[in-house]
Formats: sequence, C-alpha cells, structure tokens
Amino acid sequence: MPYKVLVCDDERHIVRLIQVNLEREGYQVVTAFDGKDGLEKVAAEKPALLVLDVMMPYMNGFEVLKALKRDPATADLPVIMLTAKAQDKDVFEGYSYGADMYLTKPFNPKELITFVRRILGGQDTSNSNRYEL
Repeated sequence: MPYKVLVCDDERHIVRLIQVNLEREGYQVVTAFDGKDGLEKVAAEKPALLVLDVMMPYMNGFEVLKALKRDPATADLPVIMLTAKAQDKDVFEGYSYGADMYLTKPFNPKELITFVRRILGGQDTSNSNRYEL
C-alpha cells in the first residue's frame, strides 16, 4: 500500500505540482487548501507525512504545526514545511515547532521528493518493482 501524503497549501498550482510529482513516484496524495482544512484532513485521512505551507487562510502553517505537535495522536506525524517564508527567524520557528524539514519556495520538486523519501524511510514499496525486467 502506498504512503499517503497530505499537501496543504493555498496556492492551487503549487498543490498540483507537488501532487503530480508525488503521484509519479507512487505516493497517494490528499490535498487541503487552508490550515483549518489541513487539520481536518490529518484527522480524517491519517497521512504518513504532511507537506505544509505557512501563509494560508484561517490558520497559518505554524499554527497547524503547533496544534499537531500538541496532540498525542498526531505529535509524531512528520512535517515538511514548504513556504516562501525564508528568513532565518522563520526557518528557526518552523524547526522549533517540530518541523522535520524546511524548504523554501521556489523549490525543486526533485529535492522535495528526496526529503519525502528520506523521512518515510526510502523508496515507497508500491513502486519498488517498477524497474524490474
């Protein structure tokens, strides 16, 4: 069964770019377009990993991250922050709230895939046979 990744960003073209690249690698992708929806989807979908923007409506990504880390049911959920907030204080804030990785926009989708693989423990097993003859 493929790993499920939740992508939460209010920029639909960014969500689609990430979704296409993750699905191409064999991951199942669920999407959310604001922080409140992201928290609800975490509870409903139980993803293996969350890719999270900071600047979003209703709840920003730092608020989402803090809420996830306070809740014992989601405290261990790996989170990759993917945001245009690139100042040192923003990066430090993300890591201090419990982010596993902090990538800044613009970003290289291959770099994101590398971090997803690293966090989830290597290649997704659903695609492990795609290069066999």
